[in-house]
Amino acid sequence: MPEGVGRKPLWLKKPVPSAGPVRKMERLLRKHGLHTVCESASCPNLGSCFEQGTATFLIMGDVCTRGCGFCGVRTGVPEALDPSEPERVAEAAVSLGLRHVVVTSVTRDDVADGGASHFVATIRAIRRHQPMATVEVLVPDFAGREANAEQVLAESPEVFGHNVEMVPRLYKLARSLADYDRSLSLLGWAAKEGRGLVKTGCMVGLGETEAEMDRVLQDVAEAGAAIVTIGQYLQPRSSSVPVAEYVQPEMFERYRRKGETLGLQVQAGPFVRSSFRAEESLTLALKTRAALSVGCRATIARTYGGLAE
Repeated sequence: MPEGVGRKPLWLKKPVPSAGPVRKMERLLRKHGLHTVCESASCPNLGSCFEQGTATFLIMGDVCTRGCGFCGVRTGVPEALDPSEPERVAEAAVSLGLRHVVVTSVTRDDVADGGASHFVATIRAIRRHQPMATVEVLVPDFAGREANAEQVLAESPEVFGHNVEMVPRLYKLARSLADYDRSLSLLGWAAKEGRGLVKTGCMVGLGETEAEMDRVLQDVAEAGAAIVTIGQYLQPRSSSVPVAEYVQPEMFERYRRKGETLGLQVQAGPFVRSSFRAEESLTLALKTRAALSVGCRATIARTYGGLAE
């Protein structure tokens, strides 16, 4: 571990959030019996997002069947899927008045379709309860089974996300049960379907080089991604992979500019996460990407005016 890496630099210090709004969000989530990735993955943006009345819903429980070395979500044997969860997500979205609803999940390799039908039910419930809202999903790799991903894509979520997470060389270190090429293939296949904007995310600070990150940006651009998030890896627990480097803010700006030269809409910064300013990313990306289905364009047009026309 490089000298001094254990001490966080000033740019990774965040103010303590106001307790009132955070407690209010927590009460609402508990009322509906829901999990969020904000809480389960110890997101550093939890306070600011909860203060703003936004959250990223974590469906299919809060126990993952994989044990990635970078992730703060619990791993183990999860409970059976709860068929009432999609309705509760939709009800919470209504309670919060969300205009853009972001849904992700744990990985459920124990479920026959990887949880694809649960994503479908959740998207449909949101659209029944909150028809003016756009929907963003961040899905697992479904173990490479395109038929399962197709179930989700068939619902035409306005944003279809799947994270490559890190440069391919580091997969053995922190993501051994996943496969970089498999994730790229999923992004490429989703982009060819043309039903929504394709999004991916990557962490830095795990020991990657600039050249490796440039290659990732090139790869995801060639796959057809429209939106990319890049953020600093922060070790979620003592047993997790340690931080190799606290990346300078100037390097995040460099990655942002590099991505934009490739036609990507990039959110890059120390605290950027997959759903960081998700609604803003959607509206910015719409200005340069028009390959959307008719239904997807119609929903976006209703919510954001003529951006998808």
